Amino acid sequence: MSELAKAYEPQAVEEKWYAAWLEGKCFEADPRSEKPAYSIVIPPPNVTGILHLGHVLNNSLQDILARRARQTGHEVLWLPGTDHAGIATQAKVERELREAEGKSRRDLGRDAFLERVWDFKDRHGDIIIKQLKRLGCSCDWSRERFTMDEAYTKWVSHVFVELFKEGLIYRGKRMVNWCPVSLTALSDEEVIMKPQRSKLYRMRYELVDSPGEYLEISTTRPETLMGDVAVAVNPKDPRHAANIGKMVRRPFPAAEIPIVADEHVDIEFGTGALKITPAHDKADFEIGLKHNLEIIDVLHPDGTINCPDCPDLDGLDRFKARKLAAAKLEEMGLLVEVEEYENNVGFSERADVPVEPRISMQWFLRYPCVDEAAKAVESGEIAFRPDRWRKTYAHWMENLQDWCISRQLWWGHQIPVWYRKEKLEALKGAESLDMADFDKGDIHVGVEEPADADEWVRDEDVMDTWFSSWLWPFATMAGVGERTDELKKFYPTSDLVTGPDILFFWVARMIMAGYRFEGELPFRNVYFTGLIRDMKGRKMSKSLGNSPDPIDLMEKYGADGLRFGLTRIAPVGTDIRFDESQIEEGRNFANKLYNACRFRQMAEGSASYAVGPASLGELPPYHVDIIAKLDALASDLDRLYADYRFGEIAQRLYEFLWSDFCDRFLEAVKGDLREDASADARDKTLAVFDAVISRYLQLLHPYMPHVTEELSQRMGFTGDGEFVMEKELAADGLLAGADRSAVEAEQAKAAAIYESAGRLRNLKAEYNVATRRDVKFVVKGAPNWLEGEKGVLALLSGAGEIAIDASYEAPKGTPAALTDIGEVALPLEGLIDVEAEKIRLGKEIEKIRIEVRKSEGKLGNASFVERAPAEVVDQERARLEEWKGKLSQLEEMVASLG
Repeated sequence: MSELAKAYEPQAVEEKWYAAWLEGKCFEADPRSEKPAYSIVIPPPNVTGILHLGHVLNNSLQDILARRARQTGHEVLWLPGTDHAGIATQAKVERELREAEGKSRRDLGRDAFLERVWDFKDRHGDIIIKQLKRLGCSCDWSRERFTMDEAYTKWVSHVFVELFKEGLIYRGKRMVNWCPVSLTALSDEEVIMKPQRSKLYRMRYELVDSPGEYLEISTTRPETLMGDVAVAVNPKDPRHAANIGKMVRRPFPAAEIPIVADEHVDIEFGTGALKITPAHDKADFEIGLKHNLEIIDVLHPDGTINCPDCPDLDGLDRFKARKLAAAKLEEMGLLVEVEEYENNVGFSERADVPVEPRISMQWFLRYPCVDEAAKAVESGEIAFRPDRWRKTYAHWMENLQDWCISRQLWWGHQIPVWYRKEKLEALKGAESLDMADFDKGDIHVGVEEPADADEWVRDEDVMDTWFSSWLWPFATMAGVGERTDELKKFYPTSDLVTGPDILFFWVARMIMAGYRFEGELPFRNVYFTGLIRDMKGRKMSKSLGNSPDPIDLMEKYGADGLRFGLTRIAPVGTDIRFDESQIEEGRNFANKLYNACRFRQMAEGSASYAVGPASLGELPPYHVDIIAKLDALASDLDRLYADYRFGEIAQRLYEFLWSDFCDRFLEAVKGDLREDASADARDKTLAVFDAVISRYLQLLHPYMPHVTEELSQRMGFTGDGEFVMEKELAADGLLAGADRSAVEAEQAKAAAIYESAGRLRNLKAEYNVATRRDVKFVVKGAPNWLEGEKGVLALLSGAGEIAIDASYEAPKGTPAALTDIGEVALPLEGLIDVEAEKIRLGKEIEKIRIEVRKSEGKLGNASFVERAPAEVVDQERARLEEWKGKLSQLEEMVASLG
């Protein structure tokens, strides 16, 4: 053994062991190993991101799975990496450029700007990786990947080209979600719907052939009125049937527009008449196509108004224009009413501003292998945990929309499409370029640029960041067309740990990509973590100030304390209420374990006794009990790991050490470690301690890797150059093969002693002699085996003597209790002043009687019972029952005093 310091200092220990693991290459996977494979890929965090509590939970769970798999004899690959995060990273660099130099990316040009982004990535890209290492993550850092690596980029281009050849990727002018801050298209999954308090403007358009007659229209967006090309009504609406085919006047810029009939118009909403603005609403766009209506775009990409014919509105921000357009309508006498209105508005996930529906030329993907991906989850071949997410997944798969995969950014994987310069010159001035505009020889789609590159122009757009990350499980293990040892050994991967918020962004798409490009599923189990909220149920955010920095928590409580505290309160798939006191408990738990091992070291000496099935007839019941409980713990953990019940595993580990081992076993065996104890008793107790704790440290290791590695080495359970993280768990329990009924009989004895000792301590406390160590207990009706355990019972109950007397008749007034070891009496002679105790108890009784009368008075008051909230009345009834129970107990105590 190597002596432990008085206090556990987690920071130094954690730094030391992480460095040792790295030096020992403990995390590196060997694809040539004959061990069964276990693999998991990290959900790649943003390359410029920093660690938050969601990352801590997610990566702690992955580390638990990886470390557990090593212990169960697997060759483990936990593959790490980062995502280039197109929109988020480019936005940060553009902001830095704007604030430092007052320039935009276009002032620099594409190549110079991308140099700035790479420089930014080099300065900030390893922050979160260092933080993950600080957390103790056992990733194979030798295989760290980045979605903009050269080999990975070739995969992305290859996938685009293959899907283009199949006709699954196409270019077209469609209505897309547009972010006016990031100036790019977004997929539907990148739009977050938020309830908003809006205004509903009721306005009127004059009928052209009936001056003075008006058609009323409701809208939430008067600022797009300049793009109105028609008014639609439902042909079944009797209010408007006569007006179908007529014209109305658009107020500004003035124009005559038709009234068209369309069954999609909701008769119940507003006035039943809908202004049609095809360029700025998806439903309007569909109606416009059906009726061959003109498309007028009245917004610039940045959300400002584009309408030179209305100079007072042209160039205004869309929200300022909304107010001014409403004012203009009011001035013209065309604004009827403004109502408060609650509706759902789509926000850009990254920029957190309302998106604009916008017609734009974009690249789209029709998803491949949809049937295979749907059936894999439906059949359970890919298991979702919790299972309820299967329905959500199935619903999305049944309602797939083509994926808009192009983004108007510079940072990312540039679309691998080139256009012949000569053709582009010929098409100059065209409103937009569709694929139909190009002959076969005028477009090049390939992983490599055309041979005569100077004669071609590459498409400026990049691909959606998720278009690269949907390849993550296999593109990280091999180059295009390669069957590397890594891919053969570790694909498909075993588990995926992620959040349900990216079920569609990432999980579903990875499943489809896996089937399309590797011919099979990418993983077998998906565990969805819950969202971490504060104690008020609010989402964590910097703006609310309720999101603690995990690095600060690790400095305060240690990485192990943070990991254990957080996973212990993480139920399967439901949201977590974060409470820092739970992290403090994680730190305290590490201290408890450390101090238990220090207690063992202070006992000194090594144990020669061999613990095993043959020990059953030789060991005291407390020793058998703790060994049996360890074996049961190991068995329970096997079952709980199989069900991914991480919180329950942590709780079982906690209860075993704190309650079973420290509060019970160690207290029961303290007598064996005294100087006057027999050598045999000491040897057996130390042997059991070492056998149990050495195995327990292994079981705890996935959750608290640093402290378990430290204690295993310091206690002599691992040798020089040996790591507990690399030791396989024993296949059998310490009592494997022992007579089960005999084990249970010994455990029953231990339980009887522990429970009875607790009852005796309570009896002492009730009669105000809790601190006295000279008390005597007399047991009547004791089992035969109790004679040999009197010393332990006295130790645990704080008694000077335990007497067994089958004929004992307690004097009147002697307190007694029925226990698992018989009827136990506590003679009070010489311990207390009986009369003084009666007076004390009498005073307590009187206080409680006053409380009982108060409570009965309240509950007897009909006004209180009828008018007070039901929970208040119930609380008062519960209080009354509690007071009555205490009163009865005290009266019994007085009676027992005679």
